Amino acid sequence: MDEKIQSLLHALERAPQWLRNELASKDAGVRSSAEETMATMIANALDGGTGHSTKD
Repeated sequence: MDEKIQSLLHALERAPQWLRNELASKDAGVRSSAEETMATMIANALDGGTGHSTKD
């Protein structure tokens, strides 16, 4: 499997339940906010980020 696809799958797998619920919301505002959050997670994954913070 392609590395980008692996990164995307990893981002989707670690999406929290609240985000999954909001993506399925009938409220357009809630759904839009969830879509922005998911897009940020995907962009981070494609940039090679893990989504985990690191201590300096």
